[in-house]
Amino acid sequence: MATTLSPVLSAHWDADRSWTLETYEANGGYAGLRRALTMPAADVVTAVKDSGLRGRGGAGFPTGLKWSFLPAPDGGPRYLVVNADESEPGTCKDIPLMMANPQVLVEGVAITSYAIGCHHAFIYIRGEVLHVYRRVLRAVDEAYAKGYLGKNIQGSGYDLDVTVHAGAGAYICGEETALLDSLEGRRGQPRLKPPFPAVAGLYARPTVVNNVESIASVPSIIANGVDWFRSMGTEKSTGFGLFSLSGHVTRPGQYEAPLGITLRELLDMAGGVREGHELKFWTPGGSSTPLFTAEHLDVPLDYESVGAAGSMLGTRALQIFDETTCVVRAITRWAEFYAHESCGKCTPCREGTYWLKQVLARIEHGQGTLEDLDTLLDVCDNILGRAFCALGDGATSTITSGIALFRDEFEAHITGGGCPLDPAASALFEYTPRGRADLHALSGVPAGTVGA
Repeated sequence: MATTLSPVLSAHWDADRSWTLETYEANGGYAGLRRALTMPAADVVTAVKDSGLRGRGGAGFPTGLKWSFLPAPDGGPRYLVVNADESEPGTCKDIPLMMANPQVLVEGVAITSYAIGCHHAFIYIRGEVLHVYRRVLRAVDEAYAKGYLGKNIQGSGYDLDVTVHAGAGAYICGEETALLDSLEGRRGQPRLKPPFPAVAGLYARPTVVNNVESIASVPSIIANGVDWFRSMGTEKSTGFGLFSLSGHVTRPGQYEAPLGITLRELLDMAGGVREGHELKFWTPGGSSTPLFTAEHLDVPLDYESVGAAGSMLGTRALQIFDETTCVVRAITRWAEFYAHESCGKCTPCREGTYWLKQVLARIEHGQGTLEDLDTLLDVCDNILGRAFCALGDGATSTITSGIALFRDEFEAHITGGGCPLDPAASALFEYTPRGRADLHALSGVPAGTVGA
């Protein structure tokens, strides 16, 4: 297992004006692009495929393989779209990457576009992070000025334009087909697949959609070679990644390490759980992944090991919670987020997430029944695998795993009339008029009775 960090993307985040092209070039920037432009495009695709780079946006699909799914050129345009709509609770790696080193993303866009035969690429950034949007715009302008974008890049004869687009602020636009609809000016909602974006994506043309970190990892692979990249990580989960530690940890932040490192090792480097407390539960890949506990401290953080342990590596958003945290309250807050962010296109997600939120709120505040736990699991079962996209599946992950790992705490809320960790929070709670009516209808308790 890994015991040290491997700063590549974050190697120069602390340099003076690290976001400028001047600083990036001083530290070897654009060497990968220069090398790529001397290679046949197909060889660049092969190099990324051989490196074993897997998508860093959550799914972990092999990046080079995804590129190879594009059909043969037919004379029409094809597109690269970078998914920078980072907005899942706990996930916080792409925004600091674009703030501290946007040029590595721009270089990655240029290399990827060259490899897949794209002449117009798009970077779709979450609209709320205006400071990030402005920084990436500036980085693109600098790259144009130095000949890394535009016409006849570095004298190679290859042309590329890059558009930086600000999204309208919806979590669902992190789903690649909803992102494409938003980019085309329509309401962001997932598309029916097939056809997949590789065949009919942006403007119904062949399109590659990749995460920021996936694209930003490409320059170092081309510059340093496949063997260098494969020397880190595990056999099936190669390379490095940004691990985002947040919550009840002494030194939260971004820790760039080889895949396969454990949370125990990361916590040792981060100063451990905050002083005087102990780990209770954590997420290995953000709020859409099943929960882990202290028993999973030594699970290698790679796709295969985390999957075998019952969760998903996701975006490596490690949210750390100590014993002072009410697991029911945390899961309820996540459920509220997913209910709010559901686009409403499909019934399982639209209706299911709403009822999950309502039942959890009732349990959290001591007005639930033991049968509610079975109801939660039944609703989750009717969402999982039946929703139009992965938002519905993600909404169920912490609920099903939370009940499996902490059923006694859920039952304590029910039998004890509220949260055993903070009874005052339950006593102060008041439902909205609609919520009160819905919850009483679910429970069969007439409105106006004690506890209403």
